[in-house]
Amino acid sequence: MRRRLTAGAVAAVTGLALLTAAPESAVAEPTVTVDYTVVAADGVSAADATAAIKAAGGTVVSANDAVGVYRVTSTDAKFESKATASAALIGASERKAIGYAPNGMEKIERGQRSKGGKGHGPAKADPLDDKLWGLAMIKADKARKIESGDKGVTVGVLDTGLDASNPDLAPNYNSKLSRNFAPDIVDIDGPCEVTGCVDPAGTDDGGHGTHVAGTIGAALNGSGVSGVAPNVSLVELKGGQDSGYFFLDPVVNALTYAGDKGIDVVNMSFYVDPWLYNCTANAADNPTQQAEQQAIITGMKRALNYAHARGVTLFGALGNNHEDLGKPRTDISSPDYGSDPYSRPIDNSSCWDLPVEGPHVIGVSAVGPSTRKADFSNYGLEQISVAAPGGFARDGFGTDTYNTVGNRILSSYPLKVLQEEGLVDADGNITAAGTDTVLKDCTKAGKCGYYTYLQGTSMASPHAAGVGALIVGRYGVPDFRRGGKTLLPAVVEQILYRTAAKHACPTPRLQSYTQEGRPAEFDALCEGGTNFNGFYGYGIVDAYAAVGGR
Repeated sequence: MRRRLTAGAVAAVTGLALLTAAPESAVAEPTVTVDYTVVAADGVSAADATAAIKAAGGTVVSANDAVGVYRVTSTDAKFESKATASAALIGASERKAIGYAPNGMEKIERGQRSKGGKGHGPAKADPLDDKLWGLAMIKADKARKIESGDKGVTVGVLDTGLDASNPDLAPNYNSKLSRNFAPDIVDIDGPCEVTGCVDPAGTDDGGHGTHVAGTIGAALNGSGVSGVAPNVSLVELKGGQDSGYFFLDPVVNALTYAGDKGIDVVNMSFYVDPWLYNCTANAADNPTQQAEQQAIITGMKRALNYAHARGVTLFGALGNNHEDLGKPRTDISSPDYGSDPYSRPIDNSSCWDLPVEGPHVIGVSAVGPSTRKADFSNYGLEQISVAAPGGFARDGFGTDTYNTVGNRILSSYPLKVLQEEGLVDADGNITAAGTDTVLKDCTKAGKCGYYTYLQGTSMASPHAAGVGALIVGRYGVPDFRRGGKTLLPAVVEQILYRTAAKHACPTPRLQSYTQEGRPAEFDALCEGGTNFNGFYGYGIVDAYAAVGGR
């Protein structure tokens, strides 16, 4: 759940010490150490960037020289302005959240909780698969007759973590490659569970990443649910805090790691904070805020380019702000961390919603069971690539399915998080509060998995990423350098787009959601033709066609 920080929490995040006031004569002026993220200017060497940071009064704590992003501490109150003034550096920003994974506070907007082998035999189903309308819509069940994934194909879940104890995720979890890039921060994540505050890989105290992972690759093992690609290797790339916030350093480090390790597919179901849009020079922002956003834009673009160049196919959630990304509204929600938001007119040519508007990212919109664009889903000709099932609570207006739990996406979820939310008790039994939202299924050996419903483009993107993984499994070639399989991202994209189920704009093209209780702000105009349009892109992903089905 998203938490607005108190002054004390902000102080802890940025490294400030809270001191009890004392008479001026009794104490010396305190030395305050502040934690920054610094991005080097284009073409600047690691040595010159480090020297510039030192000259500005900073100390490098960790460095990602591949993309010129540095974690820095400084006691100089003017460090940020000095770094921004340096020709070798784009800018510095205090360590603030720059990404957010939906986790239930703004429920519709952020993802709502609510009411083995190659698979060449017949399509099979796990006990709860009859509730996975999304799996059927994209024909992932039929695709298993041809391809159900390959252990040599690795899918990175760049998210809040991955609960490898779930019996659906354990068989496909790649512990060797999984990493945690985001240590806990006490004031936003709660007390650290382990010494050093670095949660072990294979855990998820946020829940969002586990849900995403289940949709991509829950095992087809006779228990719980199965994923789109039920035999791939799932790699945890923890780049988000337990609380749902993301920081620049962990995200960039996760992306460059994915490139270095030859991860085939990476799913990114989050968007950039504290700025809904990061702009190069928004007149509403002060010079320091402008420099901060310039650094975020540069760091993210470098990391995305780095991963793509090393064979990573990148998928991103298009966002849940019900707007055309090519025609953005005035931003009234930023900054949404550490200080009060204010009105910011957005210039589409110089502002980016990251990572989905970054280079090489396949942007995915969300549809409901009827294939109608979900009311919350972003859209638009400029950034959309494909559509996929993401849930739409209010789909089916006028029918008995309207606003029912089944319109959302069911997937795996950590027991610990469900217990913390009061939906499952200490003995592992679903409580009265969780009766309509949580499902439990146990293996013959008595190992139980837990599942819940969410909605959002966060749930759509992993459906598409799973299809991407199937494409690599079906058409990939041996990766003699790293092992497993590999396939150029451009080829994955081409197959994904060519085989997607074409979907024309609805009639009328201007879709209103007023009957579903939405204000006029949710009205959405679908532009384009059947082959490509702003609601569906190249179409709704089709797993069966993608692996050669007819």
